[in-house]
Amino acid sequence: MTVWSTIASPLGDLLLVGEKETDDGVTLTSLSMPGRRNPPAVRADWVHDPEPFADVVGQLAAYFAGELTRFHIRFTPAGTDFQRRVWRALEEIPFGTSTTYGALAEQLGVPRHGVQALGAAIGANPLLLVRPCHRVIGADGTMRGYAAGVERKVRLLTHEGVLQPTLM
Repeated sequence: MTVWSTIASPLGDLLLVGEKETDDGVTLTSLSMPGRRNPPAVRADWVHDPEPFADVVGQLAAYFAGELTRFHIRFTPAGTDFQRRVWRALEEIPFGTSTTYGALAEQLGVPRHGVQALGAAIGANPLLLVRPCHRVIGADGTMRGYAAGVERKVRLLTHEGVLQPTLM
């Protein structure tokens, strides 16, 4: 059964979608935020039920409070073999660090002409924030995009200490 809930966060309301497990837990299928390209739309056959997301919500709260640097959340398997390989690599990028598209491609053995496919796989990540695609930046240090907008990517990288806060 597909369940969903929303929670408030410093980035705006987050939409959580998952598959309910028999142990009252959930495997997370999607985590999206305002500004996301092609966000999932809540469907009529989905059930609004915040309870199975209690652990996910607690981990997100700890992350935003600066108390958690790695998520321990069960994900619903999705994507192509290539996407899953890229997404596993994203999960290994440590909190407080970043990598480049080129470095990630090299790590995965993706040839130079395949970097665009790598970028597309990163952009197709349905689990924003908890599968840290925001930690991938351009070789020149620029923010090359983020499914929920570059502004949110900058805010996440600043929160994690990768970027220094700007004074206004």
